[in-house]
Amino acid sequence: MLAVPGFRGYKLKEQRREADRIVRTYIYDVMERSRDDLTTCLQALTDNRLTELVEPMNRLIAKVDRVAEKINHASYGYAGFFESVRIEDPDLDRMLSYDTQLMDLARKVSELTTSLRTSLAENKPDDARNAELQLDGAIGSLELAFDQRKSVIEGVKV
Repeated sequence: MLAVPGFRGYKLKEQRREADRIVRTYIYDVMERSRDDLTTCLQALTDNRLTELVEPMNRLIAKVDRVAEKINHASYGYAGFFESVRIEDPDLDRMLSYDTQLMDLARKVSELTTSLRTSLAENKPDDARNAELQLDGAIGSLELAFDQRKSVIEGVKV
């Protein structure tokens, strides 16, 4: 098949597309686990009557869900041969950098979710408030990085 003109380039692009799908699936799975953990935290807040933390927790859950779905339903990371948007090789390197950053940020969201859950389990509401704020910032950073990555795909600076 390598003797067919264009086949090698097509195969490489298919591999890049698959790599993009794997990265986004990983990030989505991490975000979904964080959302599930936050839902458990919300239940703990209501059980312990920490009502001042309930509304911020609801907002965090909604934000995690929105960002996770945005990542899950985004278009693939390269355009096919006959599509109007194409990603050049130098941009693929930038996308790889964004992918690494996105995976690191997803892990940070997961770590902060664990920290929040631990603070609630240890009945430390002040630590929980701090963890909520940090988590909100990390989710925002993840979304921003994803949007910047998307601008590489579309060729437009966000």
